[in-house]
Amino acid sequence: MDIKSAKTVLGIVAAALAFLSASAHAQPRWGAESSPAPSTSTSQKTNEAADRALYKPVEYSNANKPGPVLIVIPGEIKSNNANFIQKIGPNNIADFAEIELSKANFQVLERSNLGPLLNEVTLAYNLGDPEQARKTLGRGKLKTTKWVLKFDILKTEQVAAAKQGFDGRALGSVIGILGGGRGAAVGSTAVGSVKTQDTTGVWIIGMRYKILNAETTEQVAQGYTEEKMEVGTSGTSVMGVSSEQSGGVSLDTMVQRLVQKSVWEIDNRYK
Repeated sequence: MDIKSAKTVLGIVAAALAFLSASAHAQPRWGAESSPAPSTSTSQKTNEAADRALYKPVEYSNANKPGPVLIVIPGEIKSNNANFIQKIGPNNIADFAEIELSKANFQVLERSNLGPLLNEVTLAYNLGDPEQARKTLGRGKLKTTKWVLKFDILKTEQVAAAKQGFDGRALGSVIGILGGGRGAAVGSTAVGSVKTQDTTGVWIIGMRYKILNAETTEQVAQGYTEEKMEVGTSGTSVMGVSSEQSGGVSLDTMVQRLVQKSVWEIDNRYK
């Protein structure tokens, strides 16, 4: 083998090693193997609906600029909707906010590291008590805190609903009466077996964020954003063969998207 050929072989080997190294350090992904029946039509439709609810990261435009040290305290949920209150709590929202604010390059002091002190902090800023706030700020990591943030749910209401369907039993009876003979009987049975139903509901969820001065407890800024959530079902049954689909973005996903919109605004306007 001459020198030129040897260099070519070495180049190919080096490229292969680089590829293997990059593949070894790539982000892990799981595909259809996580499904018990990935080839069925129901699995495909269900996964397509679920894909729409997957977490989608946001690119924060000022992420290269460090933000101030801050704490996220649990906010308020001003909703009488039982389903929402059962699934979403103030701590869920604060957890989402900590994740997104960290991605936007704010220096977030995690609530879990504050221990019992978190209750004192929350009480001081909810009451707007600057003296108590200064007492808590004099402890440990809190000394460098500039902002205290809270995210409140102000609205969770169903604003629209629609339902439509078809039941073929009445029409099948008419065909049986007017027809006659075996053909009419078969036709009336087939038409009578047809049932369809579609239901859709649209919800609006609104979130407010507040930025508080850590030392004075005074409000630095606030903002409000809303998102629309649609849930629905669709079903069909013909001659004993039925199909049904249901879907929509979950409450968790909606809250997370509202937090992302709020953090995007904070990152762009107040950093």
